[in-house]
Amino acid sequence: MNDAPRITAASWMMIAALAFIWGGTFLVTEVALTGMPPFWIAASRIGFAAIVMLVIWAWRGFLLFDTRPSRADLLTTFAISGLSGAIPFALLAWGQQHVTSGFAGVSMASTALIILPLAHFLVPGERMTWRRVLGFVVGFIGVAILIGGQAFETNGGTLETAGRIACFGASSCYALSSILMRRLPAVDAIGLATILLLIGSLYSIPLALIADGPPPMPTTDILLVLLFLGLVPTAAANFLRVLVVRSAGPVFMSLVNYQVPVWSVVLGALILSEPLPPTLLYAMVLILAGLGLSQYGALRRLFGKAG
Repeated sequence: MNDAPRITAASWMMIAALAFIWGGTFLVTEVALTGMPPFWIAASRIGFAAIVMLVIWAWRGFLLFDTRPSRADLLTTFAISGLSGAIPFALLAWGQQHVTSGFAGVSMASTALIILPLAHFLVPGERMTWRRVLGFVVGFIGVAILIGGQAFETNGGTLETAGRIACFGASSCYALSSILMRRLPAVDAIGLATILLLIGSLYSIPLALIADGPPPMPTTDILLVLLFLGLVPTAAANFLRVLVVRSAGPVFMSLVNYQVPVWSVVLGALILSEPLPPTLLYAMVLILAGLGLSQYGALRRLFGKAG
């Protein structure tokens, strides 16, 4: 796909929805971990999502590539499926057991900084400019301020270093999968999202069996949590992610990672009655400034047309 990214009002609405959905996923995952091992959480959410998307894809007639795909396109699709689902889900679920939640949040925000140089060299129309770099750095600083001291503090665990590597590995997987997804030829978004989840299930279920053994029988509450994880932050969000990456590009998609921690903090306050950090306002100003600075051209075109 060689056409330039197209950032529209719908693009902004989709990344706002994704940020809200994924911002609450950390809370739900913590609940799931009370009754299910981490690798089976990853396998369950991908498996449930794959079933839902398969039904929708079948109803649409199994549309996928507009033209006959090459062997390289098929191999790339297999690689994307692992890098965008099974592998990072498993890495993050395991890593969260050994690092602070603050560090996990910062590692996810680093996805944007990883994508920026990759897209410059690998994706047409995604050149790295001083304004874009500055905007991404300002946004990342905002995330670090929001999370506070726990972002980089140690918990003293013996597996903390491995947990940190796992979290950054998950971020790198998301970054690389977005780059590869953008480079695919013309493809149906629902078909691609379904294929990624189906192949991801082939990765994640054997991995869960090897790492965690047979799955425990979940309680009704845990089963409902797993269904939610599969339907909303996996099936629905995966479809939205494909739409954004394919239309607006991986760099624009990565802006979600700066918004997710804000929603995570706000939802924690609303649902769990956690105190709002005093740095929330300053962090939000920096994050919004970073978003605006990095996407100055797109915003100018958008509001220019609106006016």
